[in-house]
Amino acid sequence: MTSVDLAPRRREEFRGTAFVVGAAGLLVIWAVVQTASAGVQQVQVAAVFAIFIAIGEVIRIELPGDREAAPLGAAGALAYALLTTYGPGSMATVQSVWQVVSLTALAALIGALPHVAAGRPTRFDEIARRVLAAAFAAAIFRPLYDGGNGVLGDESLASWVLPLVMVLIVAATGLIDAAVSSLVRADRNRAPYRPTLRDELRALLGIGSAIGATGVLIALAAQVMGWWAIPVFCVPLLLTQFSFRRYASIRATYDQTIEALSRVTEVGGYTVKGHATRVSEISVAVGREMGMAEDDLLDLRYAALMHDLGQLSLAQPIPGGATVMVDAGDQRRIAELGASVIRETGVLDEVADIIERQADPYRRPREHADPTLPVSSRIIKAANAYDDLVGDSLEYGPRLDALERLRLGMAYDFDPRVVETLARIVRKARVPHLSTAPGSQR
Repeated sequence: MTSVDLAPRRREEFRGTAFVVGAAGLLVIWAVVQTASAGVQQVQVAAVFAIFIAIGEVIRIELPGDREAAPLGAAGALAYALLTTYGPGSMATVQSVWQVVSLTALAALIGALPHVAAGRPTRFDEIARRVLAAAFAAAIFRPLYDGGNGVLGDESLASWVLPLVMVLIVAATGLIDAAVSSLVRADRNRAPYRPTLRDELRALLGIGSAIGATGVLIALAAQVMGWWAIPVFCVPLLLTQFSFRRYASIRATYDQTIEALSRVTEVGGYTVKGHATRVSEISVAVGREMGMAEDDLLDLRYAALMHDLGQLSLAQPIPGGATVMVDAGDQRRIAELGASVIRETGVLDEVADIIERQADPYRRPREHADPTLPVSSRIIKAANAYDDLVGDSLEYGPRLDALERLRLGMAYDFDPRVVETLARIVRKARVPHLSTAPGSQR
């Protein structure tokens, strides 16, 4: 059998984050130049929306899945892009596409300053996304309205046409934003683009729909209510944002609890330090590369963190906690005991099922692959064996030997697709402690 090539690939990968930030940066520079040369139109209206967007950036939130959102800021930018008339006097708005882009970018950067001053990280890729979304909506809507002289400014149009067009534009903007967000997240997570896009489209149905609805409502209500449209229609979005913040906080506490529980085997001397974390990181990297959905990746992560809980039932710890070194019966007993403990929580049944099947072979002699064996269980089995053999070593040899041993077990024990994916990840050094580059750091 030929050896596995562990040398990092030389080809340059597409950098979605750099592309998005660069495109937004060039667009903003051009928009500022155009706005400065033409002069800012309707300064008072522009100032109100700039303040609104900046406040939205100040109170931005962190969502589960390592997502950042500024719901009020995004809704304000959409509303300004879709604004037609303003106030009881029905003053037609004349801001250009370039003014919308300039104002959104400037207000977002101003709103980011308090976070920078407080030492909190600022994701310019997320700001770039919001700028590009506002630019897309404005590029479609502003020419159609054209200060009241365009197609949508025709007073003979039915009253439902304008709201319908706004809703369609917001829906299209959401799809574009999801596509742009997928470029950033696929780059950040080193994940395939298509599964990432699927997850972003699913996330769009959450707070994204609330942002779009608020933007449309403010733009329409401003025709009659003027300034009052902003606070009145921001209240529901603020409540939604508060709910998402609470959910994110609960989720973070949940994650911390599971991570703490996963270290029980280390404290008790049943596994080596960092084993559960490494298996979790390897498993998630493999699952992501194989195109697993975000919800499935979360279950996979939890299962990988707690996959060794069953070892607590052993009278004597396995040397080094390496379950790959014990017979299949003991491996199965450890998996079943760990699953029974997790089922006692009453909320992690899917995770328990994954852990229970982690010791099962990919297929048995003279049989086809087991179709009931969860993909997550197959991944954990391979990731656990790999880390049992390699541990925290950064040496080239043990990694090569571990992959060779997994390959030798592909006939029955390990899913070939999982092993090949793991080998590919090792070559690409997609997990810090999997790096095989000379002088690599953990």
